[in-house]
Amino acid sequence: MRVVRARPEDAAALTAVAFEAKRAWGYPESWIQAWSATLTLAPCSVAEFPTFSAVEGGEVLGFCMASLAGQEARIEHLWVRPAHWGQGVGRALFRHVEAVAKAAGAAVLAVESDPHAEGFYVSMGAVRVGSVPAAMEGVERVLPILEKGIA
Repeated sequence: MRVVRARPEDAAALTAVAFEAKRAWGYPESWIQAWSATLTLAPCSVAEFPTFSAVEGGEVLGFCMASLAGQEARIEHLWVRPAHWGQGVGRALFRHVEAVAKAAGAAVLAVESDPHAEGFYVSMGAVRVGSVPAAMEGVERVLPILEKGIA
């Protein structure tokens, strides 16, 4: 597996990974459709933001997109195909974007996480610093906000 810079023409393939991963958590399809705009990557976003794909044998296993703003970097997307969960793909992507953020001068790497992914971020050294309400169709939910200091 290699982590490479994603290209704008990869946007559709990356979007497919995001949808596949989100669906694997068992959310109702109506929620998936409500999140469609958030899960869909535009080619211009892939060009503008640091975006990296984990690839093996020509297949995209996962990807990560970050935004960099001074002392803070934010993970905007980090998705892994469910068939590759637990195989180090997410860890490799996280470590790669962490290194990119550090090189850009960031001191903190932050993420607003899906509740199902919180454990992954905690395993990577992030800590919960807050949460935001994210009710869906009358179901109360909160999204954890996590941060990791970059040394």
